Amino acid sequence: MNLPNKLTMARIVMIPLFMIAMLKGFYLAALIIFCVAAVTDFFDGYLARKHNLVSSFGKIMDPMADKLLVFSALMCFIQMDITAVWAPIIIIAREFFVTSMRVVAVSKGKVIAASWWGKIKTNVQLFTLIGVMLLLVLTSFDIVSIKNAYFWSDILIWASAIFTIASWIAYVFENISVFKDSH
Repeated sequence: MNLPNKLTMARIVMIPLFMIAMLKGFYLAALIIFCVAAVTDFFDGYLARKHNLVSSFGKIMDPMADKLLVFSALMCFIQMDITAVWAPIIIIAREFFVTSMRVVAVSKGKVIAASWWGKIKTNVQLFTLIGVMLLLVLTSFDIVSIKNAYFWSDILIWASAIFTIASWIAYVFENISVFKDSH
């Protein structure tokens, strides 16, 4: 297993540690774990491209690790009543839809590469989640009130959901040919 794939697997291994820290109220530890996991996303792709280590495993597991990391944070936020379930459902629905489109494309002999919209969407989601966790850290040190933290967290998560919808629409229009019958 090459280094980029090890970084991807490390990100997956960090997810339960992150969730335990979040749900036990160790927000600073959760934030640090999440940030380290998010940074591995940058480095695994960078190293794979730079050193020509792109692999089938990495093409499948890297986006899967990203989704698992985002989903785990959203599930923690729902469990902690930081956000309503609607925005996370939008974010998760987009990911399932796009993954399904990719499966259909592969069945037709086409490959849908990650778009800039998708990369930007992922970064917006990661920064949103980091922002929410930072607000939790600030509440734990009585720097921000819980009421304000929840207010701003909700705004961040909904803004991320709206951007996710925009990327979803762009993705469909860019790849509409996947839905056309090839017969």
